[in-house]
Amino acid sequence: MQLPKTIAEHKTTICEMLFCVALLAVFLPFKIYPLVFLVASLFFAMDTPVRLWHPWVVFLAIFTGYALLVFLVGLPDGQRDMTNFLKLPINFCYLYFAVGWLAQRDNSRLLRWVDLALHVALALTLLQLLIYHQAVGFRWIAGASGSAQGSALYRATHYFWGLDDKNMFGARIALLGFVYVLLPLVRQQGRVWWRIALVLLLAWLSLSRTPVVALLMGVFCLVWAASNIRWRVVLGLMAVLTLPFIAQKVIRIENITASNDGMGVRMVYWKAFFEHFTTISPLGNGFMSGGDFLDRYAAFYHGEPHIHNTFLSCYLDFGIIGLASYVLFLFYFYRFCLTRQSTKLFWWIAAVPLLAIMMILYSGYDNDIILYLVLIFLLGSGHPVAIKHVKGRIA
Repeated sequence: MQLPKTIAEHKTTICEMLFCVALLAVFLPFKIYPLVFLVASLFFAMDTPVRLWHPWVVFLAIFTGYALLVFLVGLPDGQRDMTNFLKLPINFCYLYFAVGWLAQRDNSRLLRWVDLALHVALALTLLQLLIYHQAVGFRWIAGASGSAQGSALYRATHYFWGLDDKNMFGARIALLGFVYVLLPLVRQQGRVWWRIALVLLLAWLSLSRTPVVALLMGVFCLVWAASNIRWRVVLGLMAVLTLPFIAQKVIRIENITASNDGMGVRMVYWKAFFEHFTTISPLGNGFMSGGDFLDRYAAFYHGEPHIHNTFLSCYLDFGIIGLASYVLFLFYFYRFCLTRQSTKLFWWIAAVPLLAIMMILYSGYDNDIILYLVLIFLLGSGHPVAIKHVKGRIA
């Protein structure tokens, strides 16, 4: 009897702890995060006096329900497909209960705890990347010459934190790294330059173009929005002057269409999608159908389970209903965010890295997308953020 009473008395603190634990759990090499998400969702529900109802919730329910129907109709035999599907309801359940909980409380203390959790997460990310580089004698510390070389950095024998996939780990660095950059903006109305430098360093060390490009876009939009006309001219000149370096060293544009380059592979996959669009059922080809589609129609196929684009994957798997409900969910989630923070500029800037990454990675229900939506809602649902009055500082 004492334990339930203690939980009831401290459920708000427990919820805040679980929120931070869920943030860290996705980095662990063993997949404990679904259980953490479920337990956290239960406590969020217990600590939320009124259930959240909004059009985004309706469209999220439609997407989830239709995905479940598609999954059951073409019930796959493999354990992997079953495990991947379970991510969908668990992640969306966490999104609904976390946002509903955050929307009805003062999150000032939670913001401090999340900041601390991200300190830990990114410090361990730096350590993981340095261990990877040390194992190859720091030969690629100045950058990889190609996607294959970048992927070779990720050796399973040295993996203890994050993800063992270059692009997915890079995407996580970009999304959570941008949250890390935005936190001082919300808490102290300021930009902290060392945070920007740190997340860009992590993105560079990951040897993935994805986080570097996504972070550069997000940081550029943030600094541009907070600058006066004189500094915008300087930023424009800097962008023009650094463009050749970015094109050669970051985007690796000379290899971008090669069959052994990640972006070249994506272009082949997207070409196959549009050239054979009429072969895709308007109701969807079924859950995780990207592999079969690409194996049949792409000029070459490297074994990926999806088509490297969130929205194309939604249509390929779940058809018109899946794509429409998912897009409407995102649109109305944005509208819901505006009711908490009317500064559209903040939400637009926050959306830049997410949309950039969704265009080249992910299915629509990956935990990184869910965590980012929850964290950005947390940041934007407090005090109004006056982007124009943000000041930069070193520390």
